Amino acid sequence: MPAIKCTNCGRPYPDQGLPYRCPVCLGTFDQADLPVYDAQQLDAATSYPGIWRFLPLLGLAQNAPQITLGEGNTPLVWSDFGGRRVAFKLEFLNPTGAYKDRGSAVLASLLQSRGIRAAVEDSSGNAGASFAAYAARAGVHARIFVPETASGPKRAQIGMYGGELASVPGPRSNAAQAVQKAAEDGAIYASHAYLPQVLSGYATIAYELFQQLGRAPGTVVVPAGQGNLLLAIGRGFKILHNSGLIHEMPRLVGVQARACAPLWAVYHYGIAGYGWVTEGETLAEGVRVSTPLRGDAVLRIVEESQGTFLVVDEEQILPARDQLAQRGFYVEPTSALVWTALPQLAVDAPEPVVAILTGSGLKTPSHLV
Repeated sequence: MPAIKCTNCGRPYPDQGLPYRCPVCLGTFDQADLPVYDAQQLDAATSYPGIWRFLPLLGLAQNAPQITLGEGNTPLVWSDFGGRRVAFKLEFLNPTGAYKDRGSAVLASLLQSRGIRAAVEDSSGNAGASFAAYAARAGVHARIFVPETASGPKRAQIGMYGGELASVPGPRSNAAQAVQKAAEDGAIYASHAYLPQVLSGYATIAYELFQQLGRAPGTVVVPAGQGNLLLAIGRGFKILHNSGLIHEMPRLVGVQARACAPLWAVYHYGIAGYGWVTEGETLAEGVRVSTPLRGDAVLRIVEESQGTFLVVDEEQILPARDQLAQRGFYVEPTSALVWTALPQLAVDAPEPVVAILTGSGLKTPSHLV
């Protein structure tokens, strides 16, 4: 099982409990090494569905349960865009309508393996709905802190799964502060942002793309808030590269809304660019993150891949959502960022180009439909 250590003091992740950050120095935990993609070992897991085909790469203890709702194995569908063929990975067809299910399945399995029966989480919507569903499946009581502006369908989804909804006034960052206060008071914080175990679930997108294409993509375009999805996909391809299965990393392209674009600002303008960043309101609520937790790691892996960050203006988002729908892809505004980013790709962007559609349009507030 890949080692997880504190990035600050180097302490290993404990065998019991579920600390979201180092209990000694308050540093962030992350994967200290990457596993090997062993085709023979994975062949033994082919009878499992979805992400569980990659069980040896998920970083769970050997005896951990498999909490699943059938996540993963999402379709890859091709469409024309401006004379270029683009493959769309339909992550909005996961059980709760978002790619987050890949991480939630791993997280719920970890919670049950450690005997945890109640946990808190914070979210702009999708992660909370996903965690509520998988917590219900695992017999874990979930309390989800969301900003009061979170979309109604996502809030309803959390409640239907039995999650306890805690609505927090103000921007997304206020919900993060509220859940950390709950953690300080003794709650188990099952954070999709902090806990690196979640990344191994997201990384299965890379393995699926490799299997679906029969090779690595040339370019992968991903909406980026925390940037954890982008980081995990990059690490997934890095695992494939280190294991000798692909010869080059795909070029990674992260897309942010201009209203809240810290990764784009720092990537293009250095640390001075961060001074311009605001947590502005955006229809792409899933990427409204002003301080990405693993920002340095995200920036580094994008640079290593010779990729870039692109930014989308607010007035472009809904038209992009509608244009995707007219091609049969009904996604939420956050997912539509990738469509608007496609014309911005360099003419020499390596092919095939894959765009990740992260969340379902069925979660869109009624006033935006």
